[in-house]
Amino acid sequence: MSMLERAVRPLGRLLRSRRADPALSVRALPPYAAPATIEVTSASFEPGGPIGTRQAGPGRGDNLSPQLTVAGLPAATAQLLLIMEDPDVPLRRPVLHMIALLDPGSTDFAEGALTPDNPHVTWVPAFQGRTGYAGPRALPGHGVHRYGFHVYALDEVLPRVTSFAGLTAAVEGHVLARGCLEGTQEG
Repeated sequence: MSMLERAVRPLGRLLRSRRADPALSVRALPPYAAPATIEVTSASFEPGGPIGTRQAGPGRGDNLSPQLTVAGLPAATAQLLLIMEDPDVPLRRPVLHMIALLDPGSTDFAEGALTPDNPHVTWVPAFQGRTGYAGPRALPGHGVHRYGFHVYALDEVLPRVTSFAGLTAAVEGHVLARGCLEGTQEG
């Protein structure tokens, strides 16, 4: 543990009871609802299990995106949307670590494949305007955080969007199916 993590740990403990509003999670937002489900799996971690240091964010790990496989897509899928969310942060809203639009033919991503130079990925700015994969990095002392890898099958290719608000408006009425793989990290 770094000196910075040791210094921040008391703040994390103090904020342990604070979590983001679950009503603001992508799981609960009406535009992201879907009539069908798809399967999201990973060889990098078990559903509900700990996410390893290879996938953990800078300062904690190697910041490599996990291996992800998506199955059971509806035939009308024109594009996939991948959102990585931490609903356990001590903020009002969950933190979106990553937002990516993917070609529907790309349903198996190797570990570390979600990079800025991947031609099958269009990045949408996420938390603090960041693009690209940003691995788990729970606040030290805050406890266990859940990280959801949410995948949405869309019936059309979205126009260029530059914010989560713009994305939410663009997906409304276009989500065919959704799935989520969740992992954890101890802060």
